[in-house]
Amino acid sequence: MGFIWSIIIGIVAGYLAGKIMRGGGFGVIVNLILGIIGGVLGGWVFSLLGISAGGILGSLITSTVGAILLLWIGYSTNPKRFKKACSIIKSYITWQQDLTKL
Repeated sequence: MGFIWSIIIGIVAGYLAGKIMRGGGFGVIVNLILGIIGGVLGGWVFSLLGISAGGILGSLITSTVGAILLLWIGYSTNPKRFKKACSIIKSYITWQQDLTKL
């Protein structure tokens, strides 16, 4: 059950981060990836600052902050390249899903 909650929190965190960073996000799959990576990044940053967040709400806040940091790093380095990389990931995942349907 914890894995399912992690996926749900990752989707919501990626969606919230996309909205906060003045974008609509990149779709459910890429938002999920950003949310999960953001959860790891946010947990690392929170541990450096000595902040501990527990429960579903704490995990959501940690993942959202991490996803915002990830989006900010991506946008600040090269916005065009970052958006292109996200679209490549999204098209690759869609291609893999199409192959499994055959």
